[in-house]
Amino acid sequence: MAIGPDERPAGLHRVQVAVLAKAPVPGLAKTRLIPALGAAGAARLQRQLTRNALQTACDAGLGAVTLWCAPHAQHRFFRALRRATGVPCLVQASGDLGERMHTAFRLHCAQGPLLLIGTDCPPLTPSHLRQAARALLAGDDAVFHPAEDGGYVLVGLRQPQAALFRGMVWSTDAVMAQTRARAATAGLRLRELDTLWDLDVPADLVRWQAWQAQRPAPARPT
Repeated sequence: MAIGPDERPAGLHRVQVAVLAKAPVPGLAKTRLIPALGAAGAARLQRQLTRNALQTACDAGLGAVTLWCAPHAQHRFFRALRRATGVPCLVQASGDLGERMHTAFRLHCAQGPLLLIGTDCPPLTPSHLRQAARALLAGDDAVFHPAEDGGYVLVGLRQPQAALFRGMVWSTDAVMAQTRARAATAGLRLRELDTLWDLDVPADLVRWQAWQAQRPAPARPT
């Protein structure tokens, strides 16, 4: 259940959340899982992961939530999410992942701090988002949840920091280490929170299935 405005801890309403998501198109979404699931199965999983990530963002009870869509926001899945949740759907910028993330920070940080997540981290919870938001409000310039594979599953900033994103070689096990070094060079106060796992390759599916089996059943309407 989402937290109402009157229940939010002081200041957390200032911290926005952006979710980056690919459309669930066979052959476009979760391509590294196609050998295990097939193109259609990987697209179905993308739908589920996107719904989960958007629900997590909304349930955190922070500030405004936006869904940044690729390759465009007119896919019927995104239109259905917008109707169901009221969350605005924006189009991801062109360029590599770093350019797309930097664009989101550049546009949002004029209104306040921003947390940015993708859709690939099932264990990310609303509590994780609130903890990251508190770090930014307490004065940290940047906050991250590193990923076990060497990248990260959440980045939060108080101000745009192009140096953290431009010219980065993505999808390697050195991304978080290089980001730490860039933050140090820029003189940023950086906070790292729990390391989490993400769902990228066929070997991750066993963990995903076990995680699903351990989740509490959703409450039934009364």
